[in-house]
Amino acid sequence: MNIFKQMESNVQCYANSFPVTFNRAQGAHLYTESGDQYLDFLAGAGSLNYGHNQPELKEALVDYIMQDGITHGLDMHTKAKAEFLDTLQSVIFKPRGLDFKVQFTGPTGANAVEAALKLARKVTGRTNIISFTNGFHGVTLGAVAATGNQHHRGGASIPLSGVTRMPYCGYYGYNADTLKMIDKQLSDPSSGIDAPAAFIVETVQGEGGLNVATNEWLQGLQALAKKHGALLIVDDIQAGCGRTGTFFSFEESGIKPDIVTLSKSLSGFGLPMAIVLLKPELDEWAPGEHNGTFRGNNHAFITATAALKQYWADQNFEQEIAQKSAIVREYFQTVADELGVTHARVKGRGMMQGIEFRNGEIADRVTASAFKKGLVIETAGNQGQIVKCFCPLTISKEDLTQGLDTLLEAIAEEFKTELKLAS
Repeated sequence: MNIFKQMESNVQCYANSFPVTFNRAQGAHLYTESGDQYLDFLAGAGSLNYGHNQPELKEALVDYIMQDGITHGLDMHTKAKAEFLDTLQSVIFKPRGLDFKVQFTGPTGANAVEAALKLARKVTGRTNIISFTNGFHGVTLGAVAATGNQHHRGGASIPLSGVTRMPYCGYYGYNADTLKMIDKQLSDPSSGIDAPAAFIVETVQGEGGLNVATNEWLQGLQALAKKHGALLIVDDIQAGCGRTGTFFSFEESGIKPDIVTLSKSLSGFGLPMAIVLLKPELDEWAPGEHNGTFRGNNHAFITATAALKQYWADQNFEQEIAQKSAIVREYFQTVADELGVTHARVKGRGMMQGIEFRNGEIADRVTASAFKKGLVIETAGNQGQIVKCFCPLTISKEDLTQGLDTLLEAIAEEFKTELKLAS
């Protein structure tokens, strides 16, 4: 541990919450150098939806490496990329009636967001981007300008411009029509709000507190964007790849965004990979106008292709996610019912759910206690007040209930009560 204190920057954060040294992982479990085992309800902040070292994905990657497959290809054509694109089209796009061009960006979600914002401005000739309260889109300058979190915005140390913040669905309570408010401002030539190039939105706000946009609100937002000549960008970096139950988080609403950003679990194996999906008529890029040295991570193409084929070729995986989501909801509703709405409430949907407490101090004590009991779980929200369940989607029901039981024990200790499922 001394080498980390001696050499690593203070900017590290997860290591502060989980102060052990991990050296092995499999499925939903992490193991330390000393042999201690932890259940992983963090899953690489959502980059490990299929768990650690998933055997079929690992085998595909090892076979590819042993055959001296291309590792790094910039944006040159490779067999690995062709197979990924073919699979993305046949397994994901066609069954959903989607028609997108695919842009390979630098390997982070933030880079995909940067590309999406740049493209929207290029296509529309406008500069203003509308983002939403509690949204999180990354910490590079363009992405953090669209991010609401004050802590992350402060890290930029310069004024952040080009973005107007608007109220997210439910920000003033679900009875308030925030779309009507936004429409009023954009329709008023004296509101001081410049015509937007795009709206960028998460259908479920991950870091912002597991806030859920209703289907009606998302449909209204799409109509509002069209009315005002703006593009609709859905940031599906955290909520996508099955986290909310379907491959894209917006499927349930029936909307078809102009641009979608994907990263995190796209590679299926925790390998860096990010793409921007854009409607063909928006593809106004000149060659190399947005690029990145590591946009051709062929190892990620291999595991992404294997993941799409294994989990998304039929509806079985979606049904499995729905069953596990119901288990999580039952556990969390037990907490909310026992403690009352003034102390706890359930947030999120799918396998992107959490429990909101009165403040971040309570949430921190709960996660610290859970870690001592062998559970790795983090917090989210504008005050860090939400304990967020983000386990692998492939977790067994036995491991899922074990982890949730551990979390209930930690909460029960915090509130000095007894928590048991009604069933």
